[in-house]
This record gives sequence, structure tokens and C-alpha cells, in this order.
Amino acid sequence: MQETRQNKIARLLQKELSVIFQEQTRMLHGVMVSVTRTKISPDLGICTAYLSIFPSERGDEILKNIERSNQQIRYALGQRVRYQLRIVPELRFFIDDSLDYIDRIDELLKQG
Repeated sequence: MQETRQNKIARLLQKELSVIFQEQTRMLHGVMVSVTRTKISPDLGICTAYLSIFPSERGDEILKNIERSNQQIRYALGQRVRYQLRIVPELRFFIDDSLDYIDRIDELLKQG
């Protein structure tokens, strides 16, 4: 039962974080940040978000900027979900490099 609630909240946070990043990256031309997956802890206190960043060469730089503005992102998220959640979870961001991994595998298969 608890797992169903966790999944619903994770989907809600993924959707809202995607909208927030879309609004923020509109100012940075040529940069796209999308939330590929979110996981929430059983106590609903920590949300882990996996981000896909394009172009991937600037991924570390953009992730550092996101980490620096973590409080503003959490505040914006709180404004969006204030009627659904009592407590806005702490946010942790990681780069989802699965697309780069898939491209690398394709490259290796074409060589062999």
C-alpha cells in the first residue's frame, strides 16, 4: 500500500520538476534538461531525481548550477504541490547517462 503512494508522489514530483526545468532552461538557448526518473524514500522525505541533460558535454556544469539553486527549485516545487503534499521532500539530483551508454553500445556494435 505504501509503495503505491510512493509511486504516485514520485510521478507527481517528476511532472512538476519537468515543468520547472522547462521554464528555467527556456532562458538558456541550446540546453535541455529533462527528468527521466524520480524515486522517493519510504518516509517521503527525500526525492532522488535523475536528469537527462542535452548537450551531455555540459552536463556537469549544468548539474552544479542545479545543485546551487536547489533551494529555489524546492521552493518552486513547494508552490506547485502545496495542496497535494504537506512536506516538500529534500531534492537530490543525479545525471542519468543511460542514453550515452546506449549510444556507446550502438557504436561498439557497428564496429564489430
